[in-house]
Amino acid sequence: MRKNLQAGGRLRPVDLARRHGLSTQAIRNYEAAGVLPEAERTSHGYRTYTPLHASALNAFLALVPGHGYATATSIMRAVNRDATAEALRLIDESHAQLLDDRRTLQAVEAALRDLEPVPAERGDTFVGPLSRRLGIRPATLRKWERAGVVQPRRDPRTGYRVYSAADIRDTLLVHQLRRGGHLLEQIAPLIAQVRSAGGVAPLESTLRDWRARLAARSRAMLSGAAALDAYLDCRAAPVDGAAG
Repeated sequence: MRKNLQAGGRLRPVDLARRHGLSTQAIRNYEAAGVLPEAERTSHGYRTYTPLHASALNAFLALVPGHGYATATSIMRAVNRDATAEALRLIDESHAQLLDDRRTLQAVEAALRDLEPVPAERGDTFVGPLSRRLGIRPATLRKWERAGVVQPRRDPRTGYRVYSAADIRDTLLVHQLRRGGHLLEQIAPLIAQVRSAGGVAPLESTLRDWRARLAARSRAMLSGAAALDAYLDCRAAPVDGAAG
């Protein structure tokens, strides 16, 4: 007979907290947020937890590194209200986002491999067509210009921004790096170095770090899945003495 964790040894909030280096207030907050099942109360109103709550906490803390706090919270809330299908959908969406991030990295790497020094020439691409090509607002391109990551010249007669081949290359790189989660202040010096050097060497360390972060998220998702599976097993365990 499988051990029933719901009716197992009783745990105080401090017992649950100490195992993970948390405060008792954090445990109460997790219960209030729906991350943990509702605790039972003693006759004096004190919370009591069980190994089932410990398994829930293990699952949540294992999910956070791979899925983020908000998604991990939503997953646990769904499980605790017996909406397992919803929890699995959230996990699938998180994996899909990771795959999309991997594809973004691959696209950046491919774009960088194709980069060559671009000779000075008159460009004929303006804000409107370029913003439509990238699927962003013209205001975003102007924001990138203010940040120094893109430097289109101005037509002396009309004052319109004109993007040369080199400017378009820089804009495509900025777009890819922004999708990868990089901030403009991180991108600006990289683009400046690529622009001045005509090469991609300055981005190699950034790409290595990006690959490492994706690998870490992937491993964390594996750990989170194992802990969540263990919690689902705990919830499905039969109550001691129940017919079966």
